[in-house]
Amino acid sequence: MRGSERASLELIGLLLHSLEVVFSANTGFSMSIYDVTSRSIYLRWSKFSGASSYRVTATAVNTVGHSLLAHFSDVTLKSTLTSLIPNTVYAIQAEAIDKNGIILAETQTMQSTAPDIPVIDQAYSKLSNSITVEWRAVPGATSYLLSAQDGDSCIETVVTKSPGTVMGLEPATCYRITIRSVNAGGKSRPSPSRKTTTVLSAPILSVSSPSYDSIAVSWKAVYMAVGFSVSLMRSDGLGRMLKQNTTNTSFIFSNLDPGTLYTIKAYAWNANGLPGDDFTYNQRTSPKAPADVQVAFNSGVLRAIVSWMPAEGALTYSVTASSGLLKLKCNTTSSSCIIPSLQCGSEYSVSVTAHNDAGSSNPTDAVSLKTIPCAPGNISTEEDERGNLLVSWSRVNFGHYYVVFVKSDDGLEVYCNTSHTQCHFQSDCGFTYFISVFAYNKAGQSPLGDVFNYTTAPCCPSNFRAVLVSSDTVEVSWSPVRGAEMYETKAASWRGTVLCNDTATACTLSALRCNTRYNVTVYSFSEARGSNTSCASKYVATAPCSPEIKNISKEALSVISVHWQSNNEEATYIVTARGETGLWHCTSSGNSCTLINLPCGSAFSVSVIARSPAGQSLPSYSVPLETGACCPSGVKLYRLGSNGIRVYWRASEETISYITDLCGSKGNFTCTPSSGVSYCDITEIPCGDVYTVVVSPATDKRLKLTFCPKKIYSVTCSGSSVGMGKNTQYIHFNSHVHRSMLALYKIKLQIIYT
Repeated sequence: MRGSERASLELIGLLLHSLEVVFSANTGFSMSIYDVTSRSIYLRWSKFSGASSYRVTATAVNTVGHSLLAHFSDVTLKSTLTSLIPNTVYAIQAEAIDKNGIILAETQTMQSTAPDIPVIDQAYSKLSNSITVEWRAVPGATSYLLSAQDGDSCIETVVTKSPGTVMGLEPATCYRITIRSVNAGGKSRPSPSRKTTTVLSAPILSVSSPSYDSIAVSWKAVYMAVGFSVSLMRSDGLGRMLKQNTTNTSFIFSNLDPGTLYTIKAYAWNANGLPGDDFTYNQRTSPKAPADVQVAFNSGVLRAIVSWMPAEGALTYSVTASSGLLKLKCNTTSSSCIIPSLQCGSEYSVSVTAHNDAGSSNPTDAVSLKTIPCAPGNISTEEDERGNLLVSWSRVNFGHYYVVFVKSDDGLEVYCNTSHTQCHFQSDCGFTYFISVFAYNKAGQSPLGDVFNYTTAPCCPSNFRAVLVSSDTVEVSWSPVRGAEMYETKAASWRGTVLCNDTATACTLSALRCNTRYNVTVYSFSEARGSNTSCASKYVATAPCSPEIKNISKEALSVISVHWQSNNEEATYIVTARGETGLWHCTSSGNSCTLINLPCGSAFSVSVIARSPAGQSLPSYSVPLETGACCPSGVKLYRLGSNGIRVYWRASEETISYITDLCGSKGNFTCTPSSGVSYCDITEIPCGDVYTVVVSPATDKRLKLTFCPKKIYSVTCSGSSVGMGKNTQYIHFNSHVHRSMLALYKIKLQIIYT
């Protein structure tokens, strides 16, 4: 029956009950229903004074033409209405009638019949304490009443739909099962019964783990059981299931995983092979002894930290440390335990046992524990080389290895782990290091000994600049560095060393040798450590030395070669000839150079400089040079008739042109012969005069050069001869020529007769 129909019937019943109360209140005549079935309604009414009979009418509310009428004597006060329609609401009226047929009183009520009787489809037992029933739904039923009867024992339960289960039954017991349908009106008659036997009860297991890889299962005999099935599987679902059928009441599963939780199920079956209830039990195998037991001291404190790999399934662990008759213990649920109050220099035997609810493992093999060593002594520190700090100490008992901690004054800490008694550390310049040494063994760290400090040499200026500011001066500058209180600048070469000390970060090195490669180094000093002699250097080459002119040779009339001593393979040499008429240059990378197109008869100052990537040298010492070797030699005069003179000479070069000048009181005469001609004729010359004769080379522009020597001739008019004065004439040279040419030459001229 749907919920809305059920609610309607209940509402009608309440309304009719109210009407009944009203009717009864007026007459004192009342009717009540004390039982209802699917097709019957059981009712009773009160005796009414004066009534000789009673009449009961039942009319179906929702069914047309279906009503029931019954008459009863005055001694009958109850009746059963039968042949009713199941799950139908009836309007029931009871009337008290006197002997004349007059209705003395009446009362009414509404009542629904119970649903129809259900029919059981099947009844079966899956659990030893219950039977499950299946049936087809009955129209109008709001619930069902299941009954399981065993002799005088009857267990009932109400369910709302199929299937339904009766609980609280005895195992291996045959029950008669019936079912009734129920609605607001009542319940139906019991259905035809079914006999069903509950299954066997489950065996009650007793489980233990005698070893870390086995589980023993035992149980008591089960009533009506002919055999048992026991299965085992890891509770996490891994691995395969192990199953054993047996008629015995015990079994041992072996080759299991240690410390692992297993689920064990067991059930019994009867002679028909039907299985009964199963019993489930979770059992953990006892743990295996922990593995990889490690014993160490905690930071040098005299207490041991014992650790191990957790054993599968272990809940707690106990650690025992034995030394002679002394035994120390600790218990823990973790995989490590601290044993306090150990003695320095003692050896202990340590073992670990794992425990869980299944039992305990065997103790682990004993691990030997030696307590921490004492702090190392005789610690010394030195820098065996720059950047390498050597720390050494004395070996101690029980010291398997040592750890040296070196902490710099900027907070950075490094360490060295060694089995030897010394350690090397990379050290930085300008730092103070604090050094401590610890000894270690498997137990842990020794106590802290003395802490030493060591200050390294100051840092070297690594970014210094060395600049050549002149041919013999280098200016060096750098940035300040850590730990330096003073600096020394050193320029070293194979010829010697130049030093400069200052607290500033710059220094000028002067009076350096030319053409020298200097190794320039800036050293730093500190009061604590002295000088850092490992500073890097830079090579600085000074400018070439001033060349030394060895020789000047004439190659041609206006060509000279200057020779010097070359002292720098990378240098280029520049020769300069400086004279009144200008400057002449030539360049060479060797040790000689040729100057061309020099004017003859000129005085020059010749010097040489050297240039290289390092710079320019100072000029060499100047060497004076006077070009020839170009005035003619062997100047002679010949008479040409009475009034003429031929001046003859020997030319210094065939290509030079000459100009002849005769100067006297009676006139000046000039003769310019053709190029290559070594004589010149002057006619119409007056006699009786003294003439100054000069034969000079002419330039390309036919200009006359005046540096050639002068000769004085006396031309007489007596007879037919030209005579020479008896005095002596000195020829003075230009003041710009070489001093060796400034000597006075005395020239004696002889008369030449035609």
